[in-house]
Amino acid sequence: MNREEASKKAKALVAQMTLEERASQLRYDAPAIPRLGIPTYNWWNEALHGVARAGVATSFPQAIGVGATFDTELIAEIADAIAWEGRAKYNAYSKHEDRDIYKGLTFWSPNVNIFRDPRWGRGHETYGEDPYLTSRLGVAFVEGLQGDGETMKAAACAKHYAVHSGPESVRHEFNAVATKKDMEETYLPAFEALVKEAKVESVMGAYNRTNGEPCCGSETLIKNKLRGEWGFKGHFVSDCWAIADFHEHHMVTNSAKESAAMALNAGCDLNCGNTYLHILNAYQHGLVTEERITEAAERLYTTRYMLGLFDGCEYDKIGYDCVECPEHLALAHKASLESFVLLKNDGILPLKKDQIKSIGVIGPNANSRASLIGNYHGTSSEYITVLEGIQRYAGDDVRVYYSAGSALFKDKSQGLAWDDDRLSEAKIVAENSDVVVLVVGLDESLEGEEGDTGNSDASGDKKDLQLPAAQRRLMEAVAETGKPVVLCLMAGSDIDMSYAAEHFQGILQLWYPGARGGSAAAEVLFGEVSPSGKLPVTFYETLEELPEFTDYSMKGRTYRYMEGKAQYPFGYGLTYGDVKVTSASVVQEGEGVSVCATVTNEGSVATKDVVQVYVKCLDSSYAVKNPQLSAFTRVKLQPGETAQVLLSLDSKAFTVVDEEGNRLKGGKFALFVGCSQPDERSVELTGVKPVELMMEF
Repeated sequence: MNREEASKKAKALVAQMTLEERASQLRYDAPAIPRLGIPTYNWWNEALHGVARAGVATSFPQAIGVGATFDTELIAEIADAIAWEGRAKYNAYSKHEDRDIYKGLTFWSPNVNIFRDPRWGRGHETYGEDPYLTSRLGVAFVEGLQGDGETMKAAACAKHYAVHSGPESVRHEFNAVATKKDMEETYLPAFEALVKEAKVESVMGAYNRTNGEPCCGSETLIKNKLRGEWGFKGHFVSDCWAIADFHEHHMVTNSAKESAAMALNAGCDLNCGNTYLHILNAYQHGLVTEERITEAAERLYTTRYMLGLFDGCEYDKIGYDCVECPEHLALAHKASLESFVLLKNDGILPLKKDQIKSIGVIGPNANSRASLIGNYHGTSSEYITVLEGIQRYAGDDVRVYYSAGSALFKDKSQGLAWDDDRLSEAKIVAENSDVVVLVVGLDESLEGEEGDTGNSDASGDKKDLQLPAAQRRLMEAVAETGKPVVLCLMAGSDIDMSYAAEHFQGILQLWYPGARGGSAAAEVLFGEVSPSGKLPVTFYETLEELPEFTDYSMKGRTYRYMEGKAQYPFGYGLTYGDVKVTSASVVQEGEGVSVCATVTNEGSVATKDVVQVYVKCLDSSYAVKNPQLSAFTRVKLQPGETAQVLLSLDSKAFTVVDEEGNRLKGGKFALFVGCSQPDERSVELTGVKPVELMMEF
């Protein structure tokens, strides 16, 4: 049902509740109200890259990997599959009266924070560092998850609002200071797009303060911006136990009842945590009104009605057989294939099965399930590691040797052994192999959320861009054998690849590719499919060129503001083909602007690639330093094939933002159309300059 009808029903139902009952419904674990026939409902569920934390579900690549696909249609299909599986599981659990956490239809995804600093442990939950890419993929995810039918398939949540990207260790007390210009240019566009375009049903506040106000109690962010300027109609939820931080860490209130009142009065309807147990106490002390408690309950019940949880709906018939069904597994496989980014290829890839007698698969992530799945994951009924994928693909034709080579981060694999106790085995494997696939990187125990990682001293953040020392020693040992090496990196963020670039013939970024991602990795390594992903983040040469982690100014950060050369730039990624934009033109129709590009695959291998348009304002002191991504589309080309693609540009691409956060129209612009950025390093790596166009308004 539409929001207006759902709101009427919600108001009628809430009107029958006592004040105590209304207040009780503002908790994430809302209790049942038997006299009104209302069952208990737990609002907390996760679906970052598949239904999470409640048993078996299809496992898609981690969000950062999906970001690397630059594929809005694909992410909408992924979100649709997640919604179907979420419904199937909800239907089945409800029949058994299992209404536990992670079993509802309100999914706290996607994470559309900007991955502004490569140290942030949760960056792999995002779609990368660019607000335009993040907004396009985020909108597609929300639309796919919520659907456009009479009933909402599932409720999405834009998180964490706003200006949130580490450090994890101080997130409960930190004040993120951001200028109005940076807010409008970088931190808010994705949230605005999800609210205005995708009609996201929920927004989650961040732990930190933004410009002095705790995000879950910020009238500036919630009342003025979100509900006022953007017209948000859904419900607002706090991050978990964030409201308790008001008095325990931020010290902006003196007690739990004051914190509850501050959040509720600012417009936070739902508390993930237990601080709203103090709502009635706050009411009795005159800190909140009955009207505000009622309004919050009505918003929450509007969502439940829109999901069809009281009147029944067409999705009630979805059976459990859609969980991990063949269609969803095939979609996850396709997503893995599209997510891989080929960073270097000196002709070693694709591997030729008929010319290889033996392959050495080496590295702590080669046979690791943890490195497949990232964080916020579900359970898979089958896991296919990179080693297993290669073994299956090679079959009986090629001998596959294996050595872990090192532990993930410890100095030894066995407690009583010498340090580096697997190095000699790694050398032996390499010496007996025609080619080595070296699989290194991280997993969720080293980069992730504060409290959820084994990386406790850094609270889930990275201290630097280096692989753990044990893995660096492994890389050196393998390089010393002189055997040709393809390095596969399984990580959710920028890792220094300078040693690998100098010593190895190929580098393939696999991210966290999903539970069965090893099979997709093998297909790309052996040339069954060409890699086609693009980096959604910058790989920097050093951290020295970046501001302090706690500095939220965008100066010097990300590809849009950086001063030096990247190690591997945002938007970069090679293929086995040779796709070039050979010509382009601007098409103007009224206020609309599009770019028509002619694209040719001059190579001998069929491939997908991503055509990208970057825009740079030339006549304003407010312009972003470097050209910024303003349109993109995927294209698939056979060898020698030429195609024309039309890319529409949003009117915002032709604006600049002044220091007060106002968008102003620019006059003169340069447009760059290619399969990468127009920066010097991308041209150096690809040997191709994007086509440059000029236009004036």
